Order: sequence, then structure tokens, then C-alpha cells
Amino acid sequence: MKLRKCPECKRYTLKEVCRSCESATITPAPPKFSPVDKFGRWRRKLIKKEYN
Repeated sequence: MKLRKCPECKRYTLKEVCRSCESATITPAPPKFSPVDKFGRWRRKLIKKEYN
């Protein structure tokens, strides 16, 4: 997941560090599971590419 949330100021960002308060951001929630995952094939390719 690319979207991240700052636990301090509750703002959403794509960065690992919040621009407004300079604290570390977190992933807000895991993606929902769906047996009919339209983008599953591409997501798995991306994960393999990142970890290899």
C-alpha cells in the first residue's frame, strides 16, 4: 500500500515522514480481502519484484 497516515496529526500522505509534524507515518489499515481480486496478479508481481 502506498497511502500512509500520520498518527500525530491524522493527515494522509504518500511519504514515510509527515511533512507538517515530521513524525513517522504508518499504514492506516490492511487491504480488504476479496476472492475476486481484480489487481491481485499485478500486486503479487510488484511484491515479488520488491523482495527479489
